[in-house]
Amino acid sequence: MKKFNRYFTGLFVVFFTLSLAGCGALHTSIKKRNLDVQTKMSSTVWLDPVPPEKRTVFLQLRNTSDKPGLTYENEVRAAIAAKGYQVIDNPDIAHYWLQVNVLQVGRTDLRAGDSFGSFGSAIAGGVAGAQFGGGSGQVAAGVAGAGLGVIFDAMVDDNLFTMITDIQISEKVKDGVRVNQSEKAVLKQGESGSKTQTSSEVVDRKKYQTRIVSLANKANLEFAEAEPPLRLGLINSLSGML
Repeated sequence: MKKFNRYFTGLFVVFFTLSLAGCGALHTSIKKRNLDVQTKMSSTVWLDPVPPEKRTVFLQLRNTSDKPGLTYENEVRAAIAAKGYQVIDNPDIAHYWLQVNVLQVGRTDLRAGDSFGSFGSAIAGGVAGAQFGGGSGQVAAGVAGAGLGVIFDAMVDDNLFTMITDIQISEKVKDGVRVNQSEKAVLKQGESGSKTQTSSEVVDRKKYQTRIVSLANKANLEFAEAEPPLRLGLINSLSGML
C-alpha cells in the first residue's frame, strides 16, 4: 500500500510539474491564437494640396529584403488610382515621386528569451521525473520528464514578423521657388582613413523621408500567413500619404 501511495504521489507530481513547465506554452497558444497586425509610420509627411490636374505620381518601388517574392507594385498603383491620382512613368513631369524600399523582413520568437522556456521546462520535467524511485530508475524517469518538457514547450513559438520599409516622397515646388540641396558623404579609406565628398545644387523638388514598421504576431505564425496582411497595411499607408 505504501508503495502504491508513493507511486501515485510521484505520478501526480510529474503531471503537476509538467503542467507548470508547459503553462507558458499553453498561455501563448491561447492568448496568441489570433493574428495581430500593426502598421506604424515613424512620422507624418505633410504635402501641399494641389488641383486635380497636378495629381500625378511617379512610383519607384523596390524590395531589397531576403523575401524577393514580396511584391506590392500593382496593389499600390491601384490604391493610388482609387484616390484620384494618375500614376505615370515619366518622372520629369510627375508632380510627386514616391520612392519605396522594403529594407528588411525578420522573424523573432518572443518566447526564446523566456527564462522558463525550453530549458526551464526541461529542468522542471526532469525534477518531476525524478520523483519516481531511486538509482537508475530515478535517472531514467528524470530524463524522460525532461524530454517531455522539451517536446511540449517546443510545440509552441510566439513568432513576431517585422517588416521595415524606407520611404522618400518628393513634390514639385511652385514657380519661382528655388530649393538648395546639399549632400555630404564620408567614405571609408581602409580601417582608419576616410574621404569626405560634398555637393550642392538647385533643384525643383522638396523631399521628405519617413519609415514604416509593420508587425505581425501569432503563435506558430509562418511568413506565408503573415505576408498578405503585412503587405495590405503597407499599401494602405503608402496610398494614404497622398
